Amino acid sequence: MEMMKVAKECGADAVKLQKRNNKTFFTRAMYDSPYCSENSYGSTYGEHREALEFDVDQYSKLIEYAKELGIVLFATAFDLESADFLESLHMPLYKIASSDIVNTPLLKKVASYGKPMIVSTGGVSIEDVRRAYETIRPINENFCFLQCTAAYPVQDYKDFNLRVIDTYRREFPDVVIGLSDHESGISMATAAYVLGARVVEKHFTLNRSWKGTDQSFSLAPGGLRRLVRDLRRVHLALGDGVKRPYDVERAPLTKMVKKLVAARDLSAGTRIRETDVIFRVTGRADGMLPYQLDEIVGKTLTRDMAEEECFSPSDVK
Repeated sequence: MEMMKVAKECGADAVKLQKRNNKTFFTRAMYDSPYCSENSYGSTYGEHREALEFDVDQYSKLIEYAKELGIVLFATAFDLESADFLESLHMPLYKIASSDIVNTPLLKKVASYGKPMIVSTGGVSIEDVRRAYETIRPINENFCFLQCTAAYPVQDYKDFNLRVIDTYRREFPDVVIGLSDHESGISMATAAYVLGARVVEKHFTLNRSWKGTDQSFSLAPGGLRRLVRDLRRVHLALGDGVKRPYDVERAPLTKMVKKLVAARDLSAGTRIRETDVIFRVTGRADGMLPYQLDEIVGKTLTRDMAEEECFSPSDVK
C-alpha cells in the first residue's frame, strides 16, 4: 500500500501486481525443489513463491485502496487459474508476461474477458508476436504490445533494440505500442516515447537494497518521479510538427536579428546602391530583414534618412 501511495505521488498512472497459482504453475519437482538463496522466503521454491502471493482478501484491500488513491490497479495473469481469480475481482485490465506470449490458451482466455490487455514481447521472434496478434485480435481489439528485452536488467544497450517499436507500429498499426523497460535508469523510456511508445512499464521499489533479485535495477521514488517528469516533457516538446515562430522567441531575437539600415546620411531622391545599406541589430521589432535587400537596391529614396536609420518598403519607389 505504501508503494502504491508513493507511485501515485510520483505521477504513475497505474500499478501492476503479478498473480500465480503456484501449484499448477510449476511441476511438483520444481515446486518442491530446494531454494537456498539470499532472496529466499522459504526452504523450497514452492514455499518461496507462496510467500509472495496475495490472497483474495489482500487483493480486495489493495483494490479498494487503489480507488481511494485514484490510481489504476491491475495484474499479470500467469496461468489460467490466476486469470479466473483476477477476473472474479473485476480487474480493469490485464498484463500478459513475455513468457506467455506463446501461451495461446491463456491469451484466448484473457482476451475473452473483453478488458484491455498489455502484452510483453521479450525473448520471442516477430512470428511469435504475429501469432499472438492473430490470436487476440479476433476476440479483443483493445490490446497493446510492449517491446521488451527479457533480461533483468538489460546490461548491453544494443540489446534494447528500440527500433522494434518502429517495426511494431508498421506491422500492427491498429495496436498501441509501448516499452517494458528493464534498464537500470530512465533514458531508454524517453527514447522509446520519441519512437512512438505510449505505454511504459518500469520496475519500482521503495528501497533498492531490499531483498529480491529485481530490487537493484528498480526505480526508487526519485527515479520514477524523474521518469514521469521527462516523459511528460517529451510529450509536450514533440509538438505538432508545424514550424513557426513562437512568442517566447521575440524578445531574444530582437537583440540578435539584423535589419537593413542606412550606411550614412542619405537624401531623398538618392538611387539606392548596396553600399548605401548595412545590416545592424537595432533592438526594434520593426524594420526590413537582410533577405529583403533586393527590394530596395536600385530604387529611389522617397525621404531623407539618417545614418543607421531603419529602411521600410515605403521609403523607396
